[in-house]
Amino acid sequence: MYRARPAEALADPRAFLQRAAALASVEVAGDEAGLVALEAGAAPRIVAVTACPTGVAHTFMAAEALQLAAGQLGFALQVETQGSVGARNPLDPADIAAADVVLLAADIDVDTARFAGKKIYRCGTGVALKQARATLERALAEGQVESAGAASAVVARDEKRGVYKHLLTGVSFMLPMVVAGGLLIALSLAFGIDAYKQPGSLAAVLRTVGDTAFVLMVPMLAGYIAYSIADRPGLAPGMLGGLLAGTLGAGFIGGIVAGFIAGYAARAISHGLRLPASLEALKPILVIPLLASLVTGLLMLYVVGKPVAGMLAALTGFLDGMGTSNAILLGLLLGGMMCVDLGGPVNKAAYAFSVGLLSSHSYAPMAAVMAAGMVPPIGMGLATLLARRKFAESERQAGKAASVLGLCFISEGAIPFAAKDPLRVIPASIAGGALTGALSMYFGCKLQAPHGGLFVMLVPNAINHALAYLLAIVAGSLLTGLLYAVLKRGAEPGLALGTSSSREPAAGG
Repeated sequence: MYRARPAEALADPRAFLQRAAALASVEVAGDEAGLVALEAGAAPRIVAVTACPTGVAHTFMAAEALQLAAGQLGFALQVETQGSVGARNPLDPADIAAADVVLLAADIDVDTARFAGKKIYRCGTGVALKQARATLERALAEGQVESAGAASAVVARDEKRGVYKHLLTGVSFMLPMVVAGGLLIALSLAFGIDAYKQPGSLAAVLRTVGDTAFVLMVPMLAGYIAYSIADRPGLAPGMLGGLLAGTLGAGFIGGIVAGFIAGYAARAISHGLRLPASLEALKPILVIPLLASLVTGLLMLYVVGKPVAGMLAALTGFLDGMGTSNAILLGLLLGGMMCVDLGGPVNKAAYAFSVGLLSSHSYAPMAAVMAAGMVPPIGMGLATLLARRKFAESERQAGKAASVLGLCFISEGAIPFAAKDPLRVIPASIAGGALTGALSMYFGCKLQAPHGGLFVMLVPNAINHALAYLLAIVAGSLLTGLLYAVLKRGAEPGLALGTSSSREPAAGG
């Protein structure tokens, strides 16, 4: 007997028959153990959900990579993307019921209630993007039915990643509020720097709404960190703790601390408190929110709030008062971090740090981070123009797409290049990003909206020193493009996206 998938037979029938004749063997009962069942004419069925913190790039690129790999393997795959605009292609209950395994490629918390009783395989969007074929095969081979205990064991085995995932869940829910608030404040300045001080004017209304959005920023961050940890019972205590953090002047750092306190307190109460069966229904709506809110409030008011507020005040004072040399060094650091792993943990850490500082009205780091994040994909596009002969046609087309993504501040546009050639792409990107970040800080650029790329410049006063900001982006992109054009070897067919031999960037994603 010789086992294979239908897609292999269809791809090259003659070679398939020759391979079957050479490799066929006699099988006895038990030989099937550990193999995926491949019935004649029946392809494995997989349903998947992809989700990343911003819901812009990794979510959809991972879905595309999985679909390409599924087509190559002959698998039946349906993917639901949980992006910034909500769920697209939502999974039908009938498809879930018929699936052999559920693949959750997510960097944030995903509700699994509808997958009860199904085999589930979990990974990050970066892994699904760069190792799509291997991810699908591992999902079929390693997927397991998750009980409540099994889910807890998953968290326990990887608690560090869990903490990071909870933080990114909070950031992902907070981000639309920050974008809306920042742009509304910028629009209020379009009528004049002090126009919002005129009561009843449109500028005053825009400023009030924008400031209110910023007030809600920290409570949302804390609330959804707690939600990621403890589900819905953690939401109210987390938001309360975040609001207290804002009131105490502890800012986003206090909000992060409050979110984790509320989340873990709610989870501990949920698992540790046993009530009579007649009162069990009151736990999620009364007992847990009450006790977790009490614990969070007491700790924030008596233990955490004032020290964290002092720390944030010192940090803000340092950032506002630092000299040119310190500003350049900070820009170098943040710009380089944005380009290390192109949407991975280091990139997200720099981004989350800068977004958090917006609540303290410290706007310079945000400008440096967004400018540097545009550099890798734009640089790859420039490299394909500067050294056309070194790139295959597919790479030149990918370079055009990467440039557009870069203009939109989607660093992940460079991932296909980085996955194929990390030892050259990553250093070139870091060099350009660090230069851009340093120049942005040197020019004193300040940005009030945390996303949007160059298109933010269309909003009056969203960024000061717009021409200098543009110069910083151009300089870094040119450096990255020139470096990679020089370092790049001759053309090789194909790109990493959707292939079976993808290599990961050196820093991971």
